[in-house]
Amino acid sequence: MLATSPTYTITWEKLPDDFMLPDDPVDNINQPALATALTEGLQLAGKLPETALTPTNYGICATINGKIAVKAPDWAYIPQITVSREQVVRSYTPQLQGEIPVLVLEFLSDTEGGEYSVKETYPPGKFCFYEQILQVPNYGIFEPESGSLELYRFDDSKRYRLESANQQGWFWIPEMQLFLGVWQGTRQNRQGYWLRWWDDQENLLLWGAERVEQESQRADQERQRAERLAAQLRAAGIEPVE
Repeated sequence: MLATSPTYTITWEKLPDDFMLPDDPVDNINQPALATALTEGLQLAGKLPETALTPTNYGICATINGKIAVKAPDWAYIPQITVSREQVVRSYTPQLQGEIPVLVLEFLSDTEGGEYSVKETYPPGKFCFYEQILQVPNYGIFEPESGSLELYRFDDSKRYRLESANQQGWFWIPEMQLFLGVWQGTRQNRQGYWLRWWDDQENLLLWGAERVEQESQRADQERQRAERLAAQLRAAGIEPVE
């Protein structure tokens, strides 16, 4: 006898005030830094609208056949919320409070977190929840230690398809008009792999410290150019005007 997939009746309801959310500690020491870096790159490049939300380790809810299910991705991008930020308390309910996330990311750790779980019965596994319940267009699974990034794209079959990266190893996220990829380097005393953004012209979206360094280099180049010009004028017998 062949097993059949369950039938879901999905509604979007506010999380009751007395609902007990999991209080699990973050099981990946790099998770906060990785999440902050993703948001900072968008914000400084002007790619984070005021109505957008980038929750990290924050519950996203759906009611499945009358039962509330909550998953807390390590990072997510929600293009628009339709309520004030003060109303997004303890959790976020798509359709009720705003749009479905267009990208969710999970960061793998030594602790098995079920990022690949396709369990369909209640409560559904993460993979099933993002694919079948929320139908998030893009689901990424990142391994910070090895720098491996997998991206699953929701296609016309209503299932996730593992995407292939481009020549640079990046993935195009059409809903954001940005590439997502892996970058190796140092940030805030952490040397290793990071997730970064590139625009459609393949320009890296810089972090704050990188922008400061870039401006410093530009100022140094301008000072050196001015000094060369002044030296050339003096060599020609002309005293440059300060």
